[in-house]
Amino acid sequence: MTTTGEEHALARGGPWWWARRRSAVFDWSLAVLSAAECALEGYPFARDAGVPVAAGMLFGLLAGSVLLVRRKWPIAVVLVAIAITPAQMGFLMGIVGLYTLAASELPRRIIGSLAAMQLVGTLIVTFVRVRQDMVRGDLDLGDWFVPFAAVTTSLGLTAPPVLLGLYVGARRRLMESLRERADSLERELQLLAERAEERAEWARGEERTRIAREMHDVVAHRVSLMVVHAAALQAVARKDPEKAVRNAALVGDMGRQALTELREMLGVLRSGDGVGARSAPMPLAVVGVAAAAAASRVVEEGEGPCLSDLDVLIGQSAAAGMVVDLSVEGEVRGYAPEIEQTAYRVVQEALTNVHKHAAGAKTYVRLAHRVAEIAMQVENEPPPEVGSASSARLPSGGNGLVGMRERVVALGGVFVSGPTEAGGFRVSAVIPAV
Repeated sequence: MTTTGEEHALARGGPWWWARRRSAVFDWSLAVLSAAECALEGYPFARDAGVPVAAGMLFGLLAGSVLLVRRKWPIAVVLVAIAITPAQMGFLMGIVGLYTLAASELPRRIIGSLAAMQLVGTLIVTFVRVRQDMVRGDLDLGDWFVPFAAVTTSLGLTAPPVLLGLYVGARRRLMESLRERADSLERELQLLAERAEERAEWARGEERTRIAREMHDVVAHRVSLMVVHAAALQAVARKDPEKAVRNAALVGDMGRQALTELREMLGVLRSGDGVGARSAPMPLAVVGVAAAAAASRVVEEGEGPCLSDLDVLIGQSAAAGMVVDLSVEGEVRGYAPEIEQTAYRVVQEALTNVHKHAAGAKTYVRLAHRVAEIAMQVENEPPPEVGSASSARLPSGGNGLVGMRERVVALGGVFVSGPTEAGGFRVSAVIPAV
């Protein structure tokens, strides 16, 4: 990318008001030439005016040196050039001064006024000089030559530098405008890059949370049931061998189901979906995109859990010794896959929490199909014994309620949970059906 305006300004450096050293050298050279020209032209001026030659040449030297400040005070240079025009000196200073004035940032009315003054002054002086030469007989031409020479000379000394200065000034302003636009674009690109990095970091955090929630929902329920059955198996292994066998079979089934769901989840995470080579390291954002796409395909294909699987889910909890009462209100109908999956996960996680914290408590699962929403509630009574949950020693990470709330809120629903007056616990969720 090109150098920015700030860097461009820092790269420049010259003495006094000059932006570059070469500009200072150039102006000094022009000032020396102008001073030499005016000093030489001061000799005939002093002779015609009847003043000492040294005074006339010194006056021309000082007047010509004013060209040195043309970049700082172009108006002063033009005014001095206009002032010494009757003395027939300062032609170089007038041309360069008009060019600098036209190329500056001054208003056009000031440029036009000074250029007109220079034009009129040159026209009058040339007219008088040519007329005097014809009277003295130095020129032997017709009367038409006097105005022609005056107009031609004045226009030749005024119009070209003004037009060239206007063109150079317009081009310079255009380049500065383009440089400012480039600087602005570069700043915007940097800002967009910073925002993109912030969005990527946010997306990575969201993807970590989503993956953790999916893993928790997939594993926690199955493993909790396995732990409950294993505890029951340990208790009845010697007293009731047949029940121990049934519990062992249930533990095996739960383990196989947990492994199947884990394989599906890991398959989602490993599928790059054509994003990059398998051997190349992939950033988490790319993994998140692939996981979201694969998860979406699973939901669209109907492989995820749905409300019709609630009977199986409740049957598994009942087999683990929980007394569950399921009641359904309203007309049963189909919903979008993400709505059914969220409703299923809420009931599943609520039942898992009952296994962890209130083992043996009677639980009520209520499902209501309404016009524009679906509501679910899982409420358990107090456990029969205070220490009943400790026999299984089920760990709790405290993420179940958080995950349920995130799922429901993401679909625009409402989630409420808390203890009941009877000493139990209630989980309620309402999800829009559209």
